[in-house]
Amino acid sequence: MCTSQDRICHDAQMGRTRAQALLPRRIIGLLAVCAVSTLTACGGSSGDEDLSSTSTPLPTATTTTTTTAPPTTTPPTTTEASPLTLDLSTPGPHPVGVTTRELPDGSLVEIWYPAAEGTTGTETYDLRDYTPDFLTPLLVNVTNAVFTYEASRDAPVDTAADAFPLVVFSHGFAGMRVQSTTLTAHLASHGMVVASPDHPSRDLRNVLGSTASGQQSEAIDQLTAVLDLAAIWNETFDGAGLNFQDRIDLGRIALVGHSAGGASVQGAAGDTRVAGYVALAAGGPPEGFEPPAVPGFFVAGSTDGVISPTERTRPAHQNAATPNWYLEIAQTGHNGFDDFCLFGDGTGIVGVAEQAGLGAILQAQPTLRVLGEDGCLPPAAPVELAHPLINHAVTVWLQWLFGAQPDLLGLEAESLDRFALGSVLAERR
Repeated sequence: MCTSQDRICHDAQMGRTRAQALLPRRIIGLLAVCAVSTLTACGGSSGDEDLSSTSTPLPTATTTTTTTAPPTTTPPTTTEASPLTLDLSTPGPHPVGVTTRELPDGSLVEIWYPAAEGTTGTETYDLRDYTPDFLTPLLVNVTNAVFTYEASRDAPVDTAADAFPLVVFSHGFAGMRVQSTTLTAHLASHGMVVASPDHPSRDLRNVLGSTASGQQSEAIDQLTAVLDLAAIWNETFDGAGLNFQDRIDLGRIALVGHSAGGASVQGAAGDTRVAGYVALAAGGPPEGFEPPAVPGFFVAGSTDGVISPTERTRPAHQNAATPNWYLEIAQTGHNGFDDFCLFGDGTGIVGVAEQAGLGAILQAQPTLRVLGEDGCLPPAAPVELAHPLINHAVTVWLQWLFGAQPDLLGLEAESLDRFALGSVLAERR
């Protein structure tokens, strides 16, 4: 039983309380500004882009327990799961559809959803489509900038099942709405509608173009705008080709964010429509916002060199309103929570840049290289080992939040130990 406010619970009682050379001088200058801005936004401690502050006195430290699975760089031997373990790391029972809509401010929002039975197909996105136009001539010969995943563009929405809960995803600094399809499409396959808006204040195009403002308030407004639109989609067919009418359960809404997006969702979780939030590789809420009074789940990577788990994420967990949980995954870095390390033949966005001949810029701007590579290279393990555990843990927690299971079965030691990478779990009630 969980009898202490700050205690690890690796048993079925957990969850009883509900709740990511030579170039024109213009390009060099813009990327130099980007590197400095990126460091400030993702690792700094001032301005709207600040993710957390460690100046607030911390409560008594949460007890922690490390799972027995040792860190490894090779997949574990598959064994039959015991009846008491749960594995939600593989795709769920629903085929996935994907579509694109527009917010009132003109920002695009990508939506993944459970599609009609029998839907098949794959979807691709090209990293170059999210970069400034002036970079396009330099990226013509790049061959490793396209990512493919299981989803069908504009497939019919599943109308046979009950209405689906809504998850709104917030991307990180120098990210974009499709940056974490390994997670967002996965959640859709497990019966959730997932909507992810672009945040022009910090998306990849504007960061590289030196036009990013870094305003958290703008990103938070876009998250709440998605909630407003979801209510409209759910009430009536909007004529856009897909019918979400009565397909979204507006009584079950959660927010998930990566890095700067992890701060944004904490800022937006004060909205009374939101039941809880997940902060991935993030600190606390933006400056001027109190920790939201709803359940939270912080997930960190032990080797994250952009948002330190010990200096940023764990203090945010300890300062957050209860109940909330903290999961730290071994050998996982900042980009272990997005798709980026799967570009560039495993070297991430940096690999794409080097193939395009931008190596000299990266050499001159080491902070830009750190942001692009963190989590893609040692000491981090291959992200193919981190993604299953991340997908499993986030899916388990959201299912608990949405009432799909009474307990957090799946976050107990027996389930976590089945994964290739070790982890540490803590809870506060």
